[in-house]
Amino acid sequence: MSKVEIYTKGHCPYCHRAKALLAHKGVAFEEISIDGDPELRQVMIDRAKGGYTVPQIFINDTLVGGCDDLFSLESQQKLDALLAQ
Repeated sequence: MSKVEIYTKGHCPYCHRAKALLAHKGVAFEEISIDGDPELRQVMIDRAKGGYTVPQIFINDTLVGGCDDLFSLESQQKLDALLAQ
């Protein structure tokens, strides 16, 4: 199974949606909360090539994007193949 990382904030509804989709699919993921940690937020921004909103989702160290991007992959039936790598 793939390595999935998701940068989040506690109050973010998009983060909750993305995590719920991954959990529904039975995908284990590492949640990296950036609440109150400006250094960790900067790491996320650097990894996301300037993306500063949460969530920022990575599968096998490749940027997927945010919640809408994750759901778009799911609706195109491409997410399972990406997760199976």
